[in-house]
Amino acid sequence: MTDITPEVQAAIDRVRNDVAALHAELVRYGLVVWTGGNVSGRVPGADLFVIKPSGVLYDELTPANMILCTLDGSVVDGSPGSDRSPSSDTAAHAYVYRNMPDVGGVVHTHSPYAVAWAAYGEPIPCVTTAMADEFGGEIPIGPFAIIGDDSIGRGIVETLSGHRSRAVLMKNHGPFTIGKDARDAVKAAVMVEDVARSVLFSRQLGTPNPIPQPAIDSLFNRYQNVYGQDPTGSLN
Repeated sequence: MTDITPEVQAAIDRVRNDVAALHAELVRYGLVVWTGGNVSGRVPGADLFVIKPSGVLYDELTPANMILCTLDGSVVDGSPGSDRSPSSDTAAHAYVYRNMPDVGGVVHTHSPYAVAWAAYGEPIPCVTTAMADEFGGEIPIGPFAIIGDDSIGRGIVETLSGHRSRAVLMKNHGPFTIGKDARDAVKAAVMVEDVARSVLFSRQLGTPNPIPQPAIDSLFNRYQNVYGQDPTGSLN
């Protein structure tokens, strides 16, 4: 394994612990089934990130079997977990980290309501204050892309660059979310499923009422910069 300073090793250990624990949140909120979905987290101070192994049950995930990767998506030889294959979405996560330096966490789920919008191929319109707060507008649709290389990552970056949303619905696939760290990206994954469900229910009643753009801007600014005990501002 490449020489790693004690400071970077401590950061790796923290991210391993966080990423392993956060996968349980995907299960708790009903965002994944079986072994589908993944969380990754960038290692502060190093060109590295941590991601789950491929095809391992959520109950079996531990900090020790999280996989350490470089930003080109290669597994770091000799690191804990390096004897396993990383998530099939590793190349996509790596592409996001390389091209969006402010992103510290990436999440992919197959949460059913968000997947329904992705399969339909339509952005989720911003028709609730919760959407305005969390995403600053609609949740956009990204292009169709095949799993296995960085095509999904390219679609994520192309769609979200310059966009306030921290979520994208990859067409015919499902949601990917980004955040300032892994926990922030998991929160976005939870919220995108919540609003996907609410807006779909609203569509069943008729045509949802749009929120005027100035009100969306005001709600987003308040939530990102004023709300809560320790506001940190938006990722973008």
